[in-house]
Amino acid sequence: MVRDDDPRLTEARAIPIDEIAERLSIAGLKRAGRELVGPCPACGGKDRFGINIQKGVYNCRHCGAGDGLKLVQLVLGCDFKAALAWLIGEEVSIDPAEAQRRATKRAEDKRRSDERAAKERAKAIARAKAIWAEGGAADQSPVAEYLKRRGMPALITASLPDCLRYHPSLSYMVDGDEPGQFVEIHRGPAMLAACVTPSGEITAVHRTWIDLDQPKGKARIVHKGEVLSAKKIWGHKKGCAIRLSAGTAAQTLIMGEGIETTLTALAADVYSNASYWAGIDLGNMSGSRLLRGAGMKYAGIPDLDDQDAFIPPPWVKHLIFIQDGDSEPKSTRAKLLSGLRRARAKVAAVERISIINCALGVDLNDVLMGALPLDFNPYGQEFLDSPQWGRVRQQTLNRYGRECMSCGWTPGHKSKGPKRFIQVDHIKPRSRYPHLALDPDNLQVLCSECNKAKSDKYETDFRKAT
Repeated sequence: MVRDDDPRLTEARAIPIDEIAERLSIAGLKRAGRELVGPCPACGGKDRFGINIQKGVYNCRHCGAGDGLKLVQLVLGCDFKAALAWLIGEEVSIDPAEAQRRATKRAEDKRRSDERAAKERAKAIARAKAIWAEGGAADQSPVAEYLKRRGMPALITASLPDCLRYHPSLSYMVDGDEPGQFVEIHRGPAMLAACVTPSGEITAVHRTWIDLDQPKGKARIVHKGEVLSAKKIWGHKKGCAIRLSAGTAAQTLIMGEGIETTLTALAADVYSNASYWAGIDLGNMSGSRLLRGAGMKYAGIPDLDDQDAFIPPPWVKHLIFIQDGDSEPKSTRAKLLSGLRRARAKVAAVERISIINCALGVDLNDVLMGALPLDFNPYGQEFLDSPQWGRVRQQTLNRYGRECMSCGWTPGHKSKGPKRFIQVDHIKPRSRYPHLALDPDNLQVLCSECNKAKSDKYETDFRKAT
């Protein structure tokens, strides 16, 4: 047993978690803003594992979450006592003068770390403002056409909100091979969105790269055989929102994660005189939660000491969060509840909090586009028989042709063994990724034998070879 007053505990918890990860030689992690993202050192995967450097915690979608000491336990497969000994050393008696020296050093290290973080944050905000200044009016630009591709009616696209702009040629940068090095891998038109603090300052810019030749209008960006997200954010987003509409004498605020989801709600116009803001991402809408203790993971209890979390403006009486169905439902609902309960606790005017749900495997924009009915089921034969799948399947065959992207087999080609035929395969199986069931970028063409061998156990992208 480790004593509660063991001085090693304080020392261990003061070690930055990225330093602990480096000492553990965790491979494959890439910096993404303030996080390190990559395969889990315990269960693998591709990007299911992340380390939040600022909060000093890690999270794996399969193994769970924890602090630096728990990370040592996860990687080394040891108990808490052994993890503490590995990190700090065996318990020894420390004289008061040495304990004071260590405490002073920890305080000084934290002060320097906070100073560095403040400087980096200021630089990121300045760059975000510069990118925003480079943009022009979104009206009658490819941004309007992109949003039409996402199903937005003329009521929305004819006069776009001021928080959206068009950039004709925006650079897409990724980490280079050397520390601190960035490499441009794509340049093209993009939609910019201003991320605004409660005081009205732009501290981050959301970017969506556009390619109107693609089915949904988003650019397909590939680097080293990996398809990257066409959406990125730059700057300091904590507590911000993308204010897509102001409303007239609004008392209701409706928030979705993304721009398209929130504009979809605006297009539906269910609530009169409501404001519609995009919360940027689920973590920003949620803020920090209290997770220690049995049953707390899904309890949705906010950490009210989180001073950077999103708080609605004082005029809001009814706060509504949209829960997309394209993420794990229990944890998503818990995070949304956390944000809603924080708002009710900190804003005196908030009288009602609500969550609007979408069907499993879809977001609200999917419904608007007519791709999916509200009761869409991404599993089983019902999906394979649906007109939505038939349409996307045919588009994939038109895009890639009828040649197996694994072995090269084509219809009419004689081969030994069972009779083959061409199929459209989900790279990430819909059994585990229902939200990607109709995503064109998750589809490839395989013969029936190669598809059978791949099954739903693997996520091999054979498009890389072609």
